[in-house]
Amino acid sequence: MSFLQVGTEQIRLNGEGHLASYDDWNEDVARAMAEKDQIVLEKCHWIAIHFLREFYDEYETAPSPRRIVKSVGNQLDSRGCNTRKLKEIFPLGGCKHACRLAGLPTAYCHAC
Repeated sequence: MSFLQVGTEQIRLNGEGHLASYDDWNEDVARAMAEKDQIVLEKCHWIAIHFLREFYDEYETAPSPRRIVKSVGNQLDSRGCNTRKLKEIFPLGGCKHACRLAGLPTAYCHAC
């Protein structure tokens, strides 16, 4: 078990770098995780991250990359989005990387 320093708080991470508790997530946590991954979260990242959280809250599972592209693809890229675009903006694994930054549980992130 490791920890992520976010302001004055220490957020618990599991062995794979995912949040130990879904409820610990907030945008500052996502920013800190992204900073650790050496990326800066921009508008397109937030669209995908918020979609993942909303989808998980409603269905209790992570959406597939295809579902992400179909649901928010045009918002991620004005020319449209595809799985390659997801991998570009989330360079450490596309949908899986986005899933981790969105704070979804590890088991669900392996599904996408």
